[in-house]
Amino acid sequence: MAEFDKDLQSIQQARSMVEAAYKAQQIWAKATQEQVDRVCAAMADVAFRAAERLGRMASEETGYGVPEHKKLKNEFASRNVWESIKDVRTVGVIRHDPHKQLYEVAWPMGVVAALTPSTNPTSTVMNKVLISVKARNGIVVAPHPSAVNCCVETAQLMARAAVEAGAPEGLIHCMSLVSLQGTNELLSHKRTAVILATGGGPMVRAAHSQGKPAFGVGPGNVPVYVDRSADLEKAARYIVGSKAFDHSVICATEQAVVADRPIAARLEQLMKAEGAHFTDEGQTQAMRQLLFKPDGAINAATVGKSPQVLAAMAGVQVPTSARILVARLSKVGRDEPLSREKLTTVLGWYEEDGWEAGCDRCLEMIHFGGRGHSIMLHATDEKVIMAFALEKPVFRIGVNTMGTLGAVGLTTSVMPSMTLGSGGIGGAITGDNITVHHLFNVKRLAYETSAPPEAALRPGTEAAGVTNPDSQQLERIVQEVVQQILSSSQA
Repeated sequence: MAEFDKDLQSIQQARSMVEAAYKAQQIWAKATQEQVDRVCAAMADVAFRAAERLGRMASEETGYGVPEHKKLKNEFASRNVWESIKDVRTVGVIRHDPHKQLYEVAWPMGVVAALTPSTNPTSTVMNKVLISVKARNGIVVAPHPSAVNCCVETAQLMARAAVEAGAPEGLIHCMSLVSLQGTNELLSHKRTAVILATGGGPMVRAAHSQGKPAFGVGPGNVPVYVDRSADLEKAARYIVGSKAFDHSVICATEQAVVADRPIAARLEQLMKAEGAHFTDEGQTQAMRQLLFKPDGAINAATVGKSPQVLAAMAGVQVPTSARILVARLSKVGRDEPLSREKLTTVLGWYEEDGWEAGCDRCLEMIHFGGRGHSIMLHATDEKVIMAFALEKPVFRIGVNTMGTLGAVGLTTSVMPSMTLGSGGIGGAITGDNITVHHLFNVKRLAYETSAPPEAALRPGTEAAGVTNPDSQQLERIVQEVVQQILSSSQA
């Protein structure tokens, strides 16, 4: 038997999985709401019960984050996501307005191509499988190469539960032979109806370049402004806890504190008590050189690591009690690498006098690398809160909450999701937290509710200089055409 190169095997696997998902989806599209909900509930339940095992598997395979925190993310992506969508109608008539005589009918998209990141692999698979199947779609997951095994295990676990609950075989797939060529085949395949991409900038750009509907969500560079009106004890606890959570691999994690100057010293003291180690200039410079390559790209080896691991890699020492490292910064942009998104336990620190100056600094960060994504705010002054809400070019403004858990919808009332849109200004089609509503279309059955204008029913006036031919003229024209046809056929 001939041996095929990995890229060819990956391409063939993508084709086979998409075709199988398409055939199964054609059956699933005829499912009742009761059948859909029974299958999704079974998948959510089995994923929730495997949260700890899959979280540990993800951490071991990728080398990123904290297993206990990945368990929490898995529980969120199964239980909380399902709770948020279980009552959403996705079959048949989903809304009816008797007054307007308008019916709205749900219609599935088809096959979803789901690209998932290495930072949140199993939780993202759970999330995307649930919202896709709930909308009566099939799904093929393309995992990051460094997270293949945990993603395949998650998808297969949910697929088995789905079939046992009544779904057709082949509805849910996850590629195990991953290559750039195979992923491109998945995205461009004629049976792929919509792309759901979560990950870095290159992945999102690839998703948007296929000529298909695509929900692409990229990086965030999330500032957290702490106002003089804030509850400082709570702010310190939440900021340190959020940045330390799963070693900072969620894209909505705080990337720099912007502290109002009158409270900066007190906030620093409180954060130190929570486990924040403020680096000296030598340690800060070591982090600059370690975390980023000369072109600004993040050093993947530093992603999702503890302060102690980072310090060892950089050749410096930090306390064993340090949960995060905080670097004092004075500027934002290419000349300051640590003002970029840092998917690890390093946090920037700026001090500004007054919320207006704080606002400007936050805008700098957002424009440098997080347009459309998120901002966190600790304040009790409603004037300040609303100013940030109205003026910032982001679509999630978390108030007095943790960035990691607030933006995804665990500690706030935004829609629970592991895929956070950054809107048009961030290069995405929506600023929403992506959920089931984005994965089905709506047909509208509309009865006449008002008569058309009479002018629309009357014959129009003849154009100037043009007259309609009478019956005799029409007859002559017809005879001439017939004669031409007969002549050409005889010739």
